[in-house]
Amino acid sequence: MSEFRFDRLFIGGAWVAPIDGGVRASIDPATGESWGDVAYGGPKDIDRAVAAAREAFEGPWRKMPGWERAALIRRFADLYATKIEALAQVESRDNGRAIRESRGDIGLHAQYYHWFASLADKLGGRTIPMDDSVHAFTSRLPVGVVGTITPWNVPLMAAAWKLGPALAAGCTVVLKPAEQTPASSLALAHLFEEAGFPPGVVNVVPGDGPTAGAHLVAHPDVDKIGFTGEGATAKTILKTGADTLKRFSFELGGKAPHIIFADADVEQALNAATGSAWALCGQSCALGSRILVERPIYHRVVEAFRERAATVRVGMPLDPATHMGPQAHLEQLSKTLSYIDFGKAEGAELVSGGARIDRDGLGGGYFVEPTVFAGVAPDMRIAQEEIFGPVASIIPFDGEDEAVAIANGTPYGLTAGLWTNDTGRAHRVAARIEAGMVWVNTYRYIRWSTPYGGFKASGWGRENGTEALDSYLETRTTVISTTGTFPNPFAN
Repeated sequence: MSEFRFDRLFIGGAWVAPIDGGVRASIDPATGESWGDVAYGGPKDIDRAVAAAREAFEGPWRKMPGWERAALIRRFADLYATKIEALAQVESRDNGRAIRESRGDIGLHAQYYHWFASLADKLGGRTIPMDDSVHAFTSRLPVGVVGTITPWNVPLMAAAWKLGPALAAGCTVVLKPAEQTPASSLALAHLFEEAGFPPGVVNVVPGDGPTAGAHLVAHPDVDKIGFTGEGATAKTILKTGADTLKRFSFELGGKAPHIIFADADVEQALNAATGSAWALCGQSCALGSRILVERPIYHRVVEAFRERAATVRVGMPLDPATHMGPQAHLEQLSKTLSYIDFGKAEGAELVSGGARIDRDGLGGGYFVEPTVFAGVAPDMRIAQEEIFGPVASIIPFDGEDEAVAIANGTPYGLTAGLWTNDTGRAHRVAARIEAGMVWVNTYRYIRWSTPYGGFKASGWGRENGTEALDSYLETRTTVISTTGTFPNPFAN
């Protein structure tokens, strides 16, 4: 079924059986049944992975010149580019993402690794002008051993966004993927092995959050945690890791506003808004799940959403014709359906969808209809809380001030989008939105060189761009006397 093997952990450059974990069935969310066996580690497995990462950091990796690290990362990236189809098949089987989306996303990952490889030998510091008596300069040094915890919606993309800068900076990594979707991360380990990375530089240990994940966070020999997931989990991570004063970077989700002004090119805005509402089956923190529409075009947009929802092909993830697959696991299915009930109870108008799909041979999987609510008030739960399902909430507004107030009126601030043909309005509104990334007359344009991260409850730090390296590096300042003299303070 796959060219990769998943029933072992990858630790210290070797494939090993779990010590205190085990081998479990991985559930295909399209059928609700097992599709393969996957190794899960426990605290003792985390201990040996951290030990391997520390040995590699203190040994070959930190001492390796930047250009040599860059060459290895490039070799890995080139290998990755030859495995797009195999990786896409694994990820779609494991988390239910439509294969057309997996192929498109994974097809870009090699470029992310190439981008970070290009920075590995350019991590110089700077000289600090003082006076003739000293020479002052800074050096940029790797933080050390990094614990990376990735989410279940986009395991390989999240890994690229974290492993790329960590390895370029000279850090070593213990990767713990989400327990619901571990297989593609183990496939990734095969590629690091084949690319010839020194043993222990990258270790992959799937495991449960409360056991393996918590132990990784609390481990005294882990210097930094990079996490993508829910805010509640991030708070637990902070508390667990506080005793060891680790560094942290978080990407914690969002409730992105997608603002459509009456003067916009409405058809183009609809292409983006409907596409982003249901991409990844709604399971992305960057999706514009709150569609804010200026009143003169409100009913037109609502009707277009109704019509387009009917054209979304929901089906088996590995079918190339499928637009939208299932929710990634049973817990998320239950959460999405509960929010649909909240929307109905709070008085929003259910325009389309709103139910689990049990027809056309899909009844065994975790499928939900593309769902549209209209007449949504900004304070409703479906407009305030991250659902992570294919549920679009359409909210009317009058004028720029109200649009901005609604857009900023949640705890989140990850991404936002707006559509207008008024250049002045584009600048005015974009400047007032509290989000780490704002798109104007486009949406979900994310690349390796564009920093990505959130304001407010959407996270700490940035991924991608040169800014991504900051959380994996320490700055050391060195001051050297040019005279070799130091006055005796007690001479007089």
